[in-house]
Amino acid sequence: MDDTVKRYECDVLIVGGGINGAAIARDAAGRGLRVVLCEKDDLAQHTSSASSKLIHGGLRYLEHYEFGLVRKALIERETLMRSAPHIMYPLRFVMPHDRGVRPAWMIRAGLFLYDRLARREFLPGSEAIDLRHHPAGDALQPCFTRGFMYSDGWVDDARLVVLNALDARERGAVILTHARCGALLRQPHAWSATLEGTGKRMHVNARCLVNAAGPWAARFLQGATNAAGGRTLRLIKGSHIVVPRLFEHPHAYIFQHPDGRIVFALPYEGAFTLVGTTDVDYRGELDKVAISLDETTYLCQLVNRYFRRHITPGDVLWSYAGVRPLVEDEAASAAAATRDFRLEPDRAGAPLLSVFGGKITTSRKLAEQAVDWVGQTLGHPAPGWTAEACLPGGDLYGPLPGKRGVLEFDVWRARQGQRYPWLPPQLLARYTRAYGTRIHTLLARRGSLAELGLEVLPGLYEAEIEYLMRFEWARSSADILWRRTKLGLHVAPGGAALLDEWIGARLGVLAL
Repeated sequence: MDDTVKRYECDVLIVGGGINGAAIARDAAGRGLRVVLCEKDDLAQHTSSASSKLIHGGLRYLEHYEFGLVRKALIERETLMRSAPHIMYPLRFVMPHDRGVRPAWMIRAGLFLYDRLARREFLPGSEAIDLRHHPAGDALQPCFTRGFMYSDGWVDDARLVVLNALDARERGAVILTHARCGALLRQPHAWSATLEGTGKRMHVNARCLVNAAGPWAARFLQGATNAAGGRTLRLIKGSHIVVPRLFEHPHAYIFQHPDGRIVFALPYEGAFTLVGTTDVDYRGELDKVAISLDETTYLCQLVNRYFRRHITPGDVLWSYAGVRPLVEDEAASAAAATRDFRLEPDRAGAPLLSVFGGKITTSRKLAEQAVDWVGQTLGHPAPGWTAEACLPGGDLYGPLPGKRGVLEFDVWRARQGQRYPWLPPQLLARYTRAYGTRIHTLLARRGSLAELGLEVLPGLYEAEIEYLMRFEWARSSADILWRRTKLGLHVAPGGAALLDEWIGARLGVLAL
């Protein structure tokens, strides 16, 4: 280990580089607080990249009478889409009516409420459809003849985390990945923390500590306060599978399964379908979360119940699983456990704020409330600002978020094709979706495909790898292929090792 110790003085030390930690860092830095965020692994390496990739109000939560959570999420749904229309976009969902699960009148009533709990600016409302004559019916078993459609949104979850962290850094925050928070000392007015990782030791003095460690939050809180017992979280594992494309149209499906679970089938990366999620209580190692054979079999059986095209576990091309830290509410089933968040302050010494629960859709609101408390506690009150600000790359039509970026994304992309006529259409489509206006940083001083450098893997050029290492904390093939981009599904065996070799040769020069 390097004997050199780097020291940081800050107002807020945030532990956890998932969506909640990154969003809090962004908001706090934008309000003038000195921020350090540490993450023991890569940004979004765990739960925040293992979601169903949806920005949604949570239609199913109406059944559990969580009207406040649904309303909050519905308001945030359009706020988020306006802020980053490159990584989020509207998606229409098809809900086949299964007579044996819920009567049609009940579904219509739920959708009526879903459409009206919060104002919609650009998302169309729900409608009944005849699956015998609608393109979405072609892929389904013939017994499903009626259905409903409603709107929610798609999000690139891992990129949402990275963009929050990027914005935080550009506003002055220090973002430290692969830096585990080890020794902690709580004093009356400050925290002293030692961070370790990648052969270096760092020391942080902070006036306030924010525990945004996700599934590790309860364990971290116990270590930070030396308190026995205390807050417990309900850890719920959600798993997904990716299979060859099951349908040709651009809509998604939501299935209300007879066992009470809700499962989505989503178009994914053009050639694939993403199916999930399961909801099972989890008690294993948090660093070794994986889908089980039973979960894989369950999702395959569910696909076969609804779709004409049948699959087996052998058809699964990729799977992933994540553990969601839910607030313990003594719900009988994992599916019924609340997805709302809870902020728990502790002023027994230097201030500590712990974040429990939450979901991607409400992460901005969670961060706003968290920083409200931090600012007041530290004597640095400042108004929230993120509801009226674009995330990096989202300023397609100006610095303020608006529905134009969502509704006219294809128009904006066509203009980038005129600006960079040498980019192949497939590459232009991916760059504009991943980077938005940051495509101009990626392609700065480059005027031809040859100037992107070596094509290290199909569709992945040196220029993009260098950009991800320099600006987005990428340090491995997994960071790039599975989180910063979604190219992992398109890479032949051996490609990841080749990319790791390329990265290793340049890591010291390019990584921040």
